Amino acid sequence: MPDPTPDPTPDPTPDRQPASQPDSGRGGQRRGVIATLVERFADLPGIGRKTAERLAYHMVRMPPQEVAAFADAVRAVTERLRPCQICFNLAEEATCTICQSPRRDRTLLLVVEQVRDLLAIEEAGSFQGLYHVLQGRLAPLEGIGPEQLTLAGLVARVDEGVIREVIMGTSPTVEGDATAMEVARRLEGRSVSMTRLARGLVVGSPLEQANRQMLTDAISGRHRL
Repeated sequence: MPDPTPDPTPDPTPDRQPASQPDSGRGGQRRGVIATLVERFADLPGIGRKTAERLAYHMVRMPPQEVAAFADAVRAVTERLRPCQICFNLAEEATCTICQSPRRDRTLLLVVEQVRDLLAIEEAGSFQGLYHVLQGRLAPLEGIGPEQLTLAGLVARVDEGVIREVIMGTSPTVEGDATAMEVARRLEGRSVSMTRLARGLVVGSPLEQANRQMLTDAISGRHRL
């Protein structure tokens, strides 16, 4: 007759929580490191799925030291870059190299929406003054008003009395025009000349998309605002 007493020996394989599963991508399917990298590239502006895949597989074929250098460069951007305390350009120090340069004409100030606009004008090589980056443009429907821009810093720079001309380099769009008019309103009554880049630029297009010659012509042909 079998012994009715339960076996006191514990189960050698007790119940456990299931091991953590790999990240799941869209649709709940498991994804590997390649799929994750493709998704990260595809999240970047202007990068489609096919381009993201090409970039990801190109990195797979890169030597490990080049991949490490690429990762270090990306990390440095987030850790070392900050807005310039004067013009709000990107800088590795308190002020950017343009504001530090003794060769710049400090009586000329070109106001742009974004750092990429500044870079496009610098690439053209036709402007030797200083810049002020607004960090955006007026867009009420997107919740961007004057308080979200660096207008206070711009007014403070003009009030120092060194600047003689403020050139509006906002994009030739409805929002860009509204931003230029707001800047003109804030600087009204001050002893500074207000001008605007010439309209050789394509109306409705961002400034960063203009080529070198277009930007050079726009700067040389600027008119009073």
